[in-house]
Amino acid sequence: MYASFEPLKNAALIHHYLTHMVDSMEDNLPYWLILPNRKPAEAAHCRVDDAELAGSWYEGLLSAMQMLGTKEGAHVLASFRRHLMQSWGENGLRYCKQYPWTHTIHASFHEMGYILSALNALLEHDPSDGEAAERAEGLVHGMRNLVIERKVRTFWSGDFEEPEPVFEFPNDVYLPDRGFDLSRHSGRGESCIRNAVILEPLVRYYERTQDPVALDLAKGIANHLLGVSRYFNYKMEYFGHVHSAIWFAWGLAKLGRVTEETRYTEKAKAIYDYTRSISSSFGWVPEYAQWHPLSEEHCETCCIRDMILCALELIRCGYPDYWEDVNQFSRNQLVENQVRYTGYVVCDNSRPDGNGITYHEIGQRMLGGFTGGSEPNTISLDRFRSVAGCCAGTAPTALKAVWDHVLTTENGVHIINIPCDKEDDLCSLKSLLPNEGTILLTAKEDGIFGVRIYEWMNEMKHTVNGLPVSPKKKGRILQLALKKGDQWIISFPLETRCVMETVRGMDYQVLYRGCDVIDLLPHGGHIRLYQRDLSVEPFLPKPEDVHESGASNYGPTQQKTSDQ
Repeated sequence: MYASFEPLKNAALIHHYLTHMVDSMEDNLPYWLILPNRKPAEAAHCRVDDAELAGSWYEGLLSAMQMLGTKEGAHVLASFRRHLMQSWGENGLRYCKQYPWTHTIHASFHEMGYILSALNALLEHDPSDGEAAERAEGLVHGMRNLVIERKVRTFWSGDFEEPEPVFEFPNDVYLPDRGFDLSRHSGRGESCIRNAVILEPLVRYYERTQDPVALDLAKGIANHLLGVSRYFNYKMEYFGHVHSAIWFAWGLAKLGRVTEETRYTEKAKAIYDYTRSISSSFGWVPEYAQWHPLSEEHCETCCIRDMILCALELIRCGYPDYWEDVNQFSRNQLVENQVRYTGYVVCDNSRPDGNGITYHEIGQRMLGGFTGGSEPNTISLDRFRSVAGCCAGTAPTALKAVWDHVLTTENGVHIINIPCDKEDDLCSLKSLLPNEGTILLTAKEDGIFGVRIYEWMNEMKHTVNGLPVSPKKKGRILQLALKKGDQWIISFPLETRCVMETVRGMDYQVLYRGCDVIDLLPHGGHIRLYQRDLSVEPFLPKPEDVHESGASNYGPTQQKTSDQ
């Protein structure tokens, strides 16, 4: 027997993490920094807890609660909203609050992507929230007022007016008292692409409000990245931060769909395809492109989130082949990157919490978090971001998007897109993958139902109420008209197959059953991934197997490294 894809269990785990890895003495302020390999383990506050996480953890927890259909955690969600609504400046930007572990108070345009995204989610959930609407509008208009508008190209052969808006921010840091102080910078580099993650939340905001300022700003940022920034080459390859590049591509695809300008969508597709070429078939995505040797790369879960959501947007733009990636990425590396075992964590509950550090029940509170740096076959605990606060906020938004697309209705046909157990008002879906090649759909109402077919679904047989039937095929969809109470059983042979794949510069044997990876060879150490054979005793690290590493030597009063 093999473990199956059960998104609600993953949602319950991340709900646990987001409601427990918080500081009750600071109105449930999140802890970004988790150090599980220290003895004793600890979690520590840093500036980003009241910056990026104020937005991403609100959206992440809301996503988990919506998947689970629960109000549990509402008090923590309310805390995240209070953090989100504080520390706003007159220019519309949101700044971090002053805490003992905070250094220079500033706004980062990269972080504004998380803030606006959370405000979008909040207003989609509660359109009557006037304060959130005011903050969202102020942020959009405030950013538009801060960009440099490139209007004329002054070239050796003459002056040429820019035919379209071209906007960029002068810096990636904005100080409340001095604005753009060019003597300061985040140290991350690539400010043009990191700032440009605001694109997707801008287009999402525009879709809801039809605010022309949002569309103007979105187009100007997109045009700058695709043109004079020279960030992408002619094949839309790039050098650097994958999370930012794919989040931008997701926004670019959305911009193309909303404006019906296919040039944006085509560029987004090319960026996605390049990133896909350096990723694995099962969803391992490098944190950086062409920055380190690929063998030194790790997979930040945020990048998997971006790939899934970008793929879903490309599907909406008319590229249905990306369903394969959505299905494979979500049920494999995305959920494997979630922490489900913490027996190796050494806790000391006798130590008092204070100075921005907590020691209390770290192992238990860590359950459900997501790694900021996995290898294909392991979560390496000696990595600085073996568990990362940023990924805890973004991963549940991908889980919810996948959950929302398990069953969809298109042109009057209710379609199974992703084989896993789910019920809605129209049908009940049960998948026996990866143990058996069987999918069962029971109709709750009369209607036309469909199943999306993938390459691994061969020699399919279909019965309705035990009688053989022949569905009609339209593209990649098989369709049947069912009456209320009818049960459609889709069956196909399912065998374990071994696929050789080079990932992270290393050759792996990937053992598939259908679309599920059940094992990955060679096996990894520390927290071994893809232990899906339930008949085999799992490999579980013990406290003595985990060693403290200098890579984790980071206190709450020290500056963060450049890739933070």
